[in-house]
Amino acid sequence: MRFIPALILALATAACSGGVNDGVVDVAFIAAPSELATGGVRLAYPGQELRAAQAQGLVSLDPAGSVVPALAERWIVTDDGSSYIFRIREFDLPDGSRLTAQMVRDKLAATLRRLDGTSLGLDLAKVRDIRAMTGRVIEVRLKSPMPDLLQLLAQPELGLSLDKTQIGPMRATREADYIQLDAMPPEDRGLPSQEGWEEAVSPVRVYAKDAATAAEGFAQGKYDLVLGGRIESLPLVNAGPLSRGTIRLDAALGLFGLDVANPAGFLSTAENREAVAMAIDRSTLLGAFNIGGWVPTTRIVAPGLPNDPGTVGERWGDMDMGARRSRAASRVSRWKGLNGGEVRVSIELPDGPGSDLLFEALARDLSQVGIAVERTAKGKKANLVLRDRVARFGGPRWFLNQFNCRVSRQVCSEGADYLVGLAVDARDPAEEASFLAEAEQALTASNLFIPLGAPIRWSLVRGDTTGFSENGWNVHPLFPLSHAPI
Repeated sequence: MRFIPALILALATAACSGGVNDGVVDVAFIAAPSELATGGVRLAYPGQELRAAQAQGLVSLDPAGSVVPALAERWIVTDDGSSYIFRIREFDLPDGSRLTAQMVRDKLAATLRRLDGTSLGLDLAKVRDIRAMTGRVIEVRLKSPMPDLLQLLAQPELGLSLDKTQIGPMRATREADYIQLDAMPPEDRGLPSQEGWEEAVSPVRVYAKDAATAAEGFAQGKYDLVLGGRIESLPLVNAGPLSRGTIRLDAALGLFGLDVANPAGFLSTAENREAVAMAIDRSTLLGAFNIGGWVPTTRIVAPGLPNDPGTVGERWGDMDMGARRSRAASRVSRWKGLNGGEVRVSIELPDGPGSDLLFEALARDLSQVGIAVERTAKGKKANLVLRDRVARFGGPRWFLNQFNCRVSRQVCSEGADYLVGLAVDARDPAEEASFLAEAEQALTASNLFIPLGAPIRWSLVRGDTTGFSENGWNVHPLFPLSHAPI
């Protein structure tokens, strides 16, 4: 793995020293400044975390990625799983108005309408109706049971955004180089006041920096956390034992693979696209990164999800790597014989040293079957484009919705979409699972997406930082970093 020796030493020193204790928690996101935007329903990762800090939903996610109460202090699920009933905290807002169930219901319904045509909107397709039953009670009715509803209601986009007041848990102030977040007093969030609360909290400052600047700033003690690390920037930091306790890897659930965005030439047929997928040795693909625990897969839907019926397995299970490459090479040879010339495909990857390593591994594997690979700059209509996304919830519908023709026009299957639609309306869990398995098989057969494995997400965390925990959703809420009691 390619490391920067001076940075490695500095990171190790920073982990031991604890950095500068100035009463402020400084957080650098690896992002462009525009990605700190919190408006609308299509948010970048930093914007999601900032939105969650400023706009509570019925529920939210804690540092471990678990669902916890927010505006709803408690809830029940009906026996048939078709209705969730929430009791909210009704209280006076800072502007003097009253937060009521009707207000929350109206805002949620409006957000669902705005989400139409997005993958998150598709994830919430089972929501049939939202009702304000009394001044403090809201009911969410479903078309069919959905055990993951709470996880989706906790997404930042479903946080309540009011016109003239913030309901927290934090208030934001935009400065020249950062955004400062200050925890709101408990009484402003509908909770009992707590003596000495002000002395217990710290402001959180959020910055947007490129990966190298963020890692260097962490090493110099400027930042307490660096969030938003991906595979393309991983070689900038050391994942070995020297930095133990500093670099934290999320065992993220999601999609990491190649979209066939331009199925031209050799890639114009599903059979030839399958040859590319067969040629990649996923077990050695990330060997240069020196990380353990990465889960490779040939499936679109992550293996091992709860309630997986086991009807869809890993591809080519009856073939070893040599046999797979032999079959792929024969398809390449046949195409050359009919069309002449070499087989060449282009790949678009994000900029960064990690992408360089990934490209080298892909080019090595594909060369074994006679496919030449070139790297293409963004916007140049590459044949293959990296798709790298973390899941919102742990169900097959999230994975399949990412390829719905309404949100992924180039890489989709109308047949798979139809089957997912049948699954949304299915009342019987076994029937729903069967439709989803058929949808995955239909999408897989198109070979328009080449799965590689689980996404890579990393953070830098100073040793004395509290309120941070790894989790499979790559969710790292900012409010707990302020040390404010919930």
